[in-house]
Amino acid sequence: MALHPTLKAVTDRIVARSETRRTAYLDLMGRAAAEGPRRAHLTCGNQAHAYAAMGGDKDALVAEKAPNIGIITAYNDMLSAHQPFETYPAIIREAARAVGATAQVAGGVPAMCDGVTQGQTGMELSLFSRDVIALAAGVGLSHNVFDSSIYLGVCDKIVPGLVMAAATFGYIPAVFVPAGPMVSGLPNDEKAKVRQQFATGEVGRDKLMEAEMASYHGPGTCTFYGTANTNQMLMEFMGLHLPGASFINPNTPLRDALTVAGTERAAQITALGNEYTPVCDVLDERAFVNGLVGLMATGGSTNLVLHLPAMARAAGIELDLQDFHDLSEIVPLLAKVYPNGLADVNHFHAAGGLQFMISELLNAGLLHDDVTTVAGKGLDRYTQEPKLKEGRVAYEDGPAETLNDKILRPAADPFGQTGGLSLLEGNLGRGVIKVSAVAPERHIIEAPCRIFQEQADVKKAFQNGEFTSDTVVIVRFQGPQANGMPELHSLTPTLAVLQDRGLKVALVTDGRMSGASGKVPAAIHVSPEAADGGPLAMLQDGDVIRLDATKGTLEVLGVDLSTRTAVTADLSGNGNGVGRELFGVFRKNVGLSSHGAAVVV
Repeated sequence: MALHPTLKAVTDRIVARSETRRTAYLDLMGRAAAEGPRRAHLTCGNQAHAYAAMGGDKDALVAEKAPNIGIITAYNDMLSAHQPFETYPAIIREAARAVGATAQVAGGVPAMCDGVTQGQTGMELSLFSRDVIALAAGVGLSHNVFDSSIYLGVCDKIVPGLVMAAATFGYIPAVFVPAGPMVSGLPNDEKAKVRQQFATGEVGRDKLMEAEMASYHGPGTCTFYGTANTNQMLMEFMGLHLPGASFINPNTPLRDALTVAGTERAAQITALGNEYTPVCDVLDERAFVNGLVGLMATGGSTNLVLHLPAMARAAGIELDLQDFHDLSEIVPLLAKVYPNGLADVNHFHAAGGLQFMISELLNAGLLHDDVTTVAGKGLDRYTQEPKLKEGRVAYEDGPAETLNDKILRPAADPFGQTGGLSLLEGNLGRGVIKVSAVAPERHIIEAPCRIFQEQADVKKAFQNGEFTSDTVVIVRFQGPQANGMPELHSLTPTLAVLQDRGLKVALVTDGRMSGASGKVPAAIHVSPEAADGGPLAMLQDGDVIRLDATKGTLEVLGVDLSTRTAVTADLSGNGNGVGRELFGVFRKNVGLSSHGAAVVV
């Protein structure tokens, strides 16, 4: 199938925009690759330190003939999604030895949970943790003794940070190995109902805790289609996972077999063999376009609108919000997974999952097939699904038809003709809105605004009964310079209650919303942010705001903002407590949200 003309035009535009940055990046990677295996440049003393604890693997390392795989792990046992990684290094080392390779844990990276910190002070460290993860992974790989790498990570900021590090060390091959989703628990719509009941006082904290514990109940990622599971989708669409690796549950024979297969592949694609596949060759402009298409087709998390530009910049590629918008206009919505529907990712996978979806999009000319992946040439490899045969991974053709058209549909009969993510522009700046779960009658909201600087104050106003008419809730000074750009997901139940009462409500903020946010229209990531003197800092209570997702506009009506002075906020309290003292340099040096809100790229 010929490429869709808009897909080709967007790709060509990204290539042209990125030419200077990408050329410099590839030149740097080429020079590093030309130096050959890294260990050859170390002194005997350097190497002795690196191999001192390697026991029986020492001879193979000293001979420099066996590939040495560096493991970067985000393991901790506080995150359900990362707890399974505890046993992975042992599995990887054994699998490496079986194919004549060696493996070492090169370093660990922090992995914080947005679910734990949601609505708490710690959330102000969340976005910046992505850049810390990239830095920490870079420290691990800086020992220069690795011929290949394996990245163990799943959740919100972890995978983007690891991709940024992998791209920076782009001359080293890399395979990303996930842990998979937890088995299904309390249905997400039932959990959301209890949250709203708690917000209105209909049930107590005991019922809320019971529902939450029944939903988040075991090892693996949360089963809704938020940022963590969007990350896993991206790793397949961008060719960094083995095909079909994303949504196999933890602690199952197929999950372990995929870890073994990933290790074997990491050993095969080093510069010591005939299939050298450095990350810089995988992460090209086409791979990022494929990632954008996957984001739209699945109705994925808005957090990736921040992460993908930062990931791309690490690979010498420049993405723009217009790229997201234009691809959203041509990519049909093929999946309905909570919060866009009632199903969870386990149901999605059972219905045909990513293999069916990639096949459909390839056949529709909406993906680049001519890409390099860790599995080999061509994205069509990712239409195959893994099966367990005699304890090993074997691939078979994926499903040719959806097994549940309430969850997954073909490109010819989608849930929506567009991907549901729109660019918003106007006199209030640039932002994005996810409309895949928003009812069409709420795509346009025009109402007076009420201004807040803390999400807690919105909840207080709600509890005091202050929202009695249509309102656009402005929550400003929530951008990366102000306080690290925390998610404002804890506002979702409150705003949803107002909407269910018949009010027209919307949220406009320079902060973020969770990948789990859904039916309330929200203009997010508005840039320039209020702390940078952006237009949101000039609004006053009662100004009429028009959010129009159909036209892609975000405006204050009847006001000449140039006649107003930007409000300044006392942000001194954002600099201390729960580790915020350590991140002052990040807040001072962070880039624009539209560029990924990054510090290190």
